[in-house]
Amino acid sequence: MSSTLLLLLPLIIPALMLEFRYHSNSEIEQYLVQVNTSNPDITHLYSIGKSVKGQQLWVLALGVSPRRHTVGIPEFKYVANMHGNEVLGRVLLLQLIDELVRGFRNNETWALHLLNSTRIHILPTMNPDGFDAADTNCIYSQGRFNYHGVDLNRGFPDAFASLQNQQINEEKMEPEVRAVVDWLQTETFVLSANIHGGALVASYPYDNGNPNQLVGAGISPDNEVLVYLAKVYSYNHTSMYRGDICVDSGPFQDGITNGFQWYPLQGGMQDYNYVWAQCLELTLELSCCKFPPADELPALWMDNRKALLAYIQQVHLGVKGRVFDGSGVPVQDAVVEVKGHQNMCPFRSNQYGEYYRLLLPGTYTFEVRYPDHEVLTETFNIPYGPDRYTALKHDFLLQRITTGAATPPAEPTQANLTTCNYKVNQRGGGAMTGPRWSVLMMGLSLLIMLRSLII
Repeated sequence: MSSTLLLLLPLIIPALMLEFRYHSNSEIEQYLVQVNTSNPDITHLYSIGKSVKGQQLWVLALGVSPRRHTVGIPEFKYVANMHGNEVLGRVLLLQLIDELVRGFRNNETWALHLLNSTRIHILPTMNPDGFDAADTNCIYSQGRFNYHGVDLNRGFPDAFASLQNQQINEEKMEPEVRAVVDWLQTETFVLSANIHGGALVASYPYDNGNPNQLVGAGISPDNEVLVYLAKVYSYNHTSMYRGDICVDSGPFQDGITNGFQWYPLQGGMQDYNYVWAQCLELTLELSCCKFPPADELPALWMDNRKALLAYIQQVHLGVKGRVFDGSGVPVQDAVVEVKGHQNMCPFRSNQYGEYYRLLLPGTYTFEVRYPDHEVLTETFNIPYGPDRYTALKHDFLLQRITTGAATPPAEPTQANLTTCNYKVNQRGGGAMTGPRWSVLMMGLSLLIMLRSLII
């Protein structure tokens, strides 16, 4: 394809009207390609893998630097349709994409602030095969599972399972789960939510817990932050905060719940994000009916629009910065722990030396550890950042040990190192990059153009 034709494609391809209806998987793909082709400066389309039946798991990244990570810019993600018959999230995330692009093009302040300060990844369907098999029943589970008949929200390694069960054989991991696990190794996601249906509540970690812990079995070290985040969503939703909208679930005080206290769940994606990927994630149940009637979709979008945007903004809560060694070089895998918030797998700096910690306003003591360097302890105050679209910036400057024996590598405080996954893909930006993506993009664009000429 010539470069001239590529430049003309946005003009040739007609704008896809985003109607309030349920779009097929191919229509979602077409829409994402169209948005990306028309807005290459603020969007980047990539695939994190394929479903059992070979359907691409498309992600659209939005931001002023959409193709790759920028130091100091936090990574956020929304995932929908993990259960194929819970479908509202597909519609909401397409509408959210449309809203973000429209707001940016119209120079609306909120959109400019959000896309200038945040990189937002949107996966409209994690289970396209399940969606293809789903019916429109509000309650029953036809289409819930992937094509292998597996519940994807039970297929992740579990922090509270035995070590043998944690180390799931990669060959046995479902391809959709494997795709997400690999995706979490390509970016340092800070905040996330996965969208479900069948209730109206914001659920927070843990989904599973230590059965030997009689009190607070499902309570995480970041419980106060997670409760706050759940309330941000519920109180920005038009009715979730009431907690009693669905007749067959609840009541939920403030429209939120701890996942374990609601019902224990082993192998969930929410816990995996939090324990292994250092990403605080909520599970958002956004409709009493798993497959709401199409005529209710406009109202459901309005119920959730403000909450979806307000939740993204919370990625700027707390503190962010870099860890530098004694020579002033940013270092990877430095342990950055907060007193009172020690995690099962300690949060560590990424390949750029960055760390991100979502914390409520207050005074905190940090301990930073890195081999052959003095343990650094610092106490400082953290203000509220989301209103300014930036967390507090604070770098840690380590001092190399000059006398005595070198310190051993910092180990996790509560878990064996083999259970903690710190591998990071240096490329970033998604699982499909380089020439392979370029060829696929051109092919999809040509297909859409041909369709528009034929129809």
